[in-house]
Amino acid sequence: MTADDSFGRLDDDDYPAYTMGRAAEMLGTSQGFLRALGEHRLITPLRSAGGHRRYSRYQLRIAARAREIVDQGTPVEAACRIVILEDQLEEAQRINAEYRRAAESANPTAAA
Repeated sequence: MTADDSFGRLDDDDYPAYTMGRAAEMLGTSQGFLRALGEHRLITPLRSAGGHRRYSRYQLRIAARAREIVDQGTPVEAACRIVILEDQLEEAQRINAEYRRAAESANPTAAA
């Protein structure tokens, strides 16, 4: 989940969380990269009872997308902004589709 909740989803409780080392290994990156994503407010690690950083599968998907963009030569800060904007666009398109379906079902002749 992002630090500022800009993704609008909080599904971290539904998934197992991975330690920072395991998360970095799964992404094929360094722990420093995960820290950088946190510094740029893309993902905020969950905290275990012992205070250790842990990452959900959802956060790993976000981090993997950021990693793809960084691998193309984009700075980390810009990659984080791109991922956030992509997610906001996806959410806006979903809301728009729901609105259109509701409008069409309320007035089926207008769709024709």
